Order: sequence, then C-alpha cells, then structure tokens
Amino acid sequence: MSGGLPKVNIAVADRVLLHLLQQDHQADRYVVSYALTRPGIADACAQHPPNVSRSMRDLLKNEYVTEHTRSIRGDDRRQKTWQLTNLGRVFAKNRKDELGLTKVLVRDVEGDLLEVEAKQAPTRISADISILQVLLHAQHEGILTFGDIRFGKISQGDSDDVPKPGRLTPLVGAHATYHTEPPVTRPVHGRKDEVAELDSWHSQRKPCAVVHGIAGIGKSTLVAHWLQKRMDTDPNISVCWYPCQRWDTALGLATSLLHRFGIDESHDPYNLIETLPLTPGAKMDVDTWRRRLLTYLTDANTIRERFNSEKGGPPPYWLIVIDDIHHIIDEARDLLGALIQISKNTPLKLLFISRTSLDIYDRRDVHTRDVVTRTCIEWIEPRRNWQLVG
Repeated sequence: MSGGLPKVNIAVADRVLLHLLQQDHQADRYVVSYALTRPGIADACAQHPPNVSRSMRDLLKNEYVTEHTRSIRGDDRRQKTWQLTNLGRVFAKNRKDELGLTKVLVRDVEGDLLEVEAKQAPTRISADISILQVLLHAQHEGILTFGDIRFGKISQGDSDDVPKPGRLTPLVGAHATYHTEPPVTRPVHGRKDEVAELDSWHSQRKPCAVVHGIAGIGKSTLVAHWLQKRMDTDPNISVCWYPCQRWDTALGLATSLLHRFGIDESHDPYNLIETLPLTPGAKMDVDTWRRRLLTYLTDANTIRERFNSEKGGPPPYWLIVIDDIHHIIDEARDLLGALIQISKNTPLKLLFISRTSLDIYDRRDVHTRDVVTRTCIEWIEPRRNWQLVG
C-alpha cells in the first residue's frame, strides 16, 4: 500500500522560502519573533540549523534574501535573522503556486481517502495550516487526516460575511468603561496627612500605592481630591480611573487598559489584541499579555509614534486608578499581580482603592519596601470633624 502513495519531496530551499513568505509581515521590523532566527526557521522547516545556514548562503548569493541582526521578542540577545527581498518575494510566490499543485493524500470527515492538490488540502480537512505544513506532513507521514490534533482546532469556513456565532469584537465599548479624569466629589476637609502620604508616594516614584479603609470613609473622595490637584500642576499625565463593579472581569479590565495605552486594531505592533480571548468562556493568557505589554510600554519609539498627534504628545507616564478593586480580587488576581510587575519597569503608576488590605502581592516588607505604599484611611471623630469644617 505504501509503495503506491504519491511521492512528496520538498527541497530545503523551498521550505525556507515558503516559511519566510509566511513571515513576510515582519519584514523591516526592529523587533521580530523567534520564527525569523536560525533555530526558528529550522523548527518550522523540519531541518537541522546547519542545513538552514547552507541554504541561506545560496539564497543570499541569488539575492532572494537579506541578512539582518535584530532584537528578538522575549530574548535579551540580538540574533541573526533573514527576510525576503523584492526579487525573493516574487520567486517565493511562484514556487508557492507551483508547489500548491503537488498531489497529496487526505482523509476527509467522511473517512474517504482523496488525492487532491496541496493548496486544497486545508479546506478538505478543515484545518488552518499552510502549504508548507501540508507538504511536510505529506512527505513524512503520507496522509493528512481530518481531526488530527496536530493541525489545531477544526476551522469552520463561512461562505458569507456573517460573523461566527459567539465571536466577540475586540475593544468594542472600551472607551465607556473608564474615565480620563477623577470624578467630581464634595469638598475635602482635613486629611492632610493622607494627602501628604500620596504626595510622598508620587515623588518617590514607587510604582504602586494602596488606599484602604472601611466603606463610606472617603477613600475615593480623597484620591479624587488629590488627583485633581495633581492634574492641575501636571496636565500631561494620562489618567485611567477604572471604577470596578461586582460583575467586572479580568478580561474587561485588561481590554480597557489596552485601550487607554493606545492599542486598537490600527495600532497593535506587538499583537496584544491576540492575547484577549475572542470567544465566550475562553481563558485569558495573562503571561503573554504581560510580556507583550511590557515590551510595548518600554518601546519609546512606538509610544512616541502613537501619541505624537495627540494633544500634549506622548504622556510622561500613565496613572491607573482602580477604584473598589476588592470587587475583582478573586476574578483578576493574576492580572493585578502582572500589572504590579509591569509597573516596576515601565512608565506606569498604579493606585488601588479597596475596602480591605490586598493580598495580591507578597506583603513582607523586604518585597514591598520600594514597590508598594499602603495608606489606611481612618475614621475622623465627629468633634474633630466639626473643628475642621469650622
């Protein structure tokens, strides 16, 4: 039986060209992914790294690719990478069309064994895979089977433009979930010590502050009063006042923060939107969200480019105030911990308002001394209150 299977054999140079064509959206970027490095190309093309280097020498000689040393996302070291030239793109597209006509065997959803062209195979087995993956699988295993777990989830192609049931549109309505100024409150009398503590926290440039106290004691009023005075003296700071509700989720908070940081579908250089689950009930990948947001917030050129047209230009820092944070502690514990970690190395300051002392970070002094400032709002005696008002 195996002797009659169609013979598929794809050369190393063709594998490299198809892979680089698939990654062509990263051409000329200063920061690129692991896929454009030598080990990344070797993994995608099922080759040993030395074979990749030998093929690259021939492609460089023919001026199909160019070699660059670039920063790799998630890696501190700069590495050698490659991308297609204009001549290489034309040649790679022609090779893709030619290789797409190669006959391969597939077993469809009905269990029937079919011989089809490689470019038709993904549709026949309902898989979101590239022609390179089709040819490599056909070369090494012979038959592509519907439902193979290595091909990822089964894709259901739609014949019209109707959105898939249950699919969400990212960042819709995010602008209405937070405020860019503190809420208007009643006049504040006294609380000079607490205001001084907030001023001290701000001047020391510690990344996080926690204001906690019992319900109705005036935590939000105090912070709003302090923040309004701060904005009067420094109008260029970018404020995000997020009032938490009992029904809030980690996804909602993460989406609103991305919107405030200038991320949208037209500006997402580090693919942050991809980290948000777009189907109901899906789990958010907090670690990937943290890594990509950290890279974005520390990329001064990208931030400058995004906010150059805004009034006042790029903000000196973002001040994120999360009011009534106790409502989402259980739901967003990992996300809040990630935010504190991000704030240590980025122009980001966090101010949490809570009815309880928080346990989303290690509260031992050795860990919080230069990171978190805690301010407890205490009750003012009625007699002293009348003296302050008078």
